[in-house]
Amino acid sequence: MTKPHFNPEFRREVAELVVDKKYSIREAAEAMGVSKSSVDKWARQLHKERNGEKVNAQPITDERRRIRDLEREVQQLKMEKEILKKATALLMSDSMNGLR
Repeated sequence: MTKPHFNPEFRREVAELVVDKKYSIREAAEAMGVSKSSVDKWARQLHKERNGEKVNAQPITDERRRIRDLEREVQQLKMEKEILKKATALLMSDSMNGLR
């Protein structure tokens, strides 16, 4: 049996029932048709994300997903910058060798 996959928006919506609307974990789980352990985990994750704490799970808030995407983009740009530096150095050494 495979584990059900819930998208971040659904997980956030369920967690908001507990965190913002003060549902109990049991009430939210029954209302949304998911396990109590999932609701508990998502509610704790939402609380941590809102407090600016880094979590290992896939982000559920829009802000955390945006930060994750920007961090990936920064890493990609750093890698491209290093490649360009090396290519420039190689081209410069080739042109210097041609002048000698």
